Amino acid sequence: MGSLDNRIALVTGASRGIGYHTALALALEGAHVLAMARTVGGLEELDDAIQQAGGSATLIPLDLTDYTALDRLGASIDERWGKLDIFVGNAGILGGLSPIGHFTPKVFDQVMAINVTANWRLMRSLDPLLRASDAGRALLMTSGVAHTCKPFWGAYSASKAALEALAKTWAAESEKTTLRVNLFSPGPVRTAMRAQAMPGEDPETLPDPSELALAIVKLCSPETTRNGGLYSYKTGGWA
Repeated sequence: MGSLDNRIALVTGASRGIGYHTALALALEGAHVLAMARTVGGLEELDDAIQQAGGSATLIPLDLTDYTALDRLGASIDERWGKLDIFVGNAGILGGLSPIGHFTPKVFDQVMAINVTANWRLMRSLDPLLRASDAGRALLMTSGVAHTCKPFWGAYSASKAALEALAKTWAAESEKTTLRVNLFSPGPVRTAMRAQAMPGEDPETLPDPSELALAIVKLCSPETTRNGGLYSYKTGGWA
């Protein structure tokens, strides 16, 4: 018996990195995982790993900018399961590093579309389902650059700051319900996005995404009652 038996969990960006290992870890704890990503091959590899471990998953090959599909997602989950217990909003893009004036409108809009608007659309679509759970848990991925605002990180920093504002507002609106909404800041991790941002960095000096997955699973459990908080994996505590 796992700690999340009979619970339904949706993970975005589940085809690789933190999302992949989070989805696998949730399945190992007994949750039925709804794994969403654009990359079908990565989702199929995840499904194979989950099945080999004795877990179960439903694959959702979907582009996060397909907002109409995101709007329909809640109805589809409701029709099949009638609730959602866990939502991990993990998917995101860096958009490259550049002076603010050098970002093209297309790139800036894409970063906002995926990192902010898609999560807002999912919040709208999934909120009733998470409230239908006896202990709905939503966890959104953020970054320290939302606060440090380092040079050349303008698009990504702004997107994560906006996401934090949305998540904290959602948490405040859910205070008197069983839904709990929190943020998770991974810090430096051995992912493709980190390699894109820091090409000269030795990835072997960074934690593997699988190491973070256990902490994420704990924050998605009914035992986590914190609401509107920001958990830093690097410090191991709430900010």
